[in-house]
Amino acid sequence: MSSGLSHVTFVVADLDRMQRVLEQVFGARCVYDSGDDTFSLSAERFFLIGETWVAIMQGDPLPSRSYNHAAFKVDDADIEGCRARILDLGLEIRPERPRVAGEGRSIYFYGPDNHLFEVHSGTLQDRLARYAQGKETAQ
Repeated sequence: MSSGLSHVTFVVADLDRMQRVLEQVFGARCVYDSGDDTFSLSAERFFLIGETWVAIMQGDPLPSRSYNHAAFKVDDADIEGCRARILDLGLEIRPERPRVAGEGRSIYFYGPDNHLFEVHSGTLQDRLARYAQGKETAQ
């Protein structure tokens, strides 16, 4: 039985560029850089975002974009600061999807290798409580 998420790995063409995204948008802290000592399939770096282990590995970018994404929790007060940092990095923000009040705020953006990321201010408990109210109380 799993006790939770171990880590998330993103394959990227440029480790330095992705490191800037992780550090500037999510406040990631680099805890390992393989350099020339490749233990896995290719050069890799490990980061902590909060307590989540995120790995990036050198390789070919995704050939296309999809809605598959990784969402990272942020405080609601930090949403607009995240937006500014995303735009400062020249990254594309995806148009917002329709939302109902109470499920939290999000910004979806594409990383340099077609990965979709989300910064999200809500919690699972918030979302479930809001959805339990039904669609008739959408606003």
